[in-house]
Amino acid sequence: MADTVLHFEDFPVGEITTYGSYALTREAILAFAREYDPQPFHLDDEAAKGTMLGGLAASGWHGCAILMRLNCDGFMLNSTSMGAPGIDEVKWLAPIRPDVTLSVRRTTLEARASRSRPEMGLVKFLFELIADEKTVVMTQEGSIMFGRRQAA
Repeated sequence: MADTVLHFEDFPVGEITTYGSYALTREAILAFAREYDPQPFHLDDEAAKGTMLGGLAASGWHGCAILMRLNCDGFMLNSTSMGAPGIDEVKWLAPIRPDVTLSVRRTTLEARASRSRPEMGLVKFLFELIADEKTVVMTQEGSIMFGRRQAA
């Protein structure tokens, strides 16, 4: 993590950065699925073979949780993040298989200062969850509220 706390002004539109490393195990996929998404293709190798996934795959919601962890470790815990008003879009593009290493590519799409709350700004990001540094398995688009260095 950087020594300087990140503010709204530290996310220029067009910036692309990558970070994170999360080794996803079969055991983690099964544990998450048992607790939160117990569909057969997340729990059983044989059942999963006959589905459109073609084999055991992590829940898409597991992918979202991993992305959140990587974002927290990658920049949010070292920022003036004030939370988010919601997520605009999530797309699950490819199955997330056991024994992959996941990372994030973050693109800053928009940044605007709040008119009603001059102490903050909203930054819209595209997050891409990438398996083994080559396959984009999930995308998420949404805005995060950050504190500004100086109120307008």
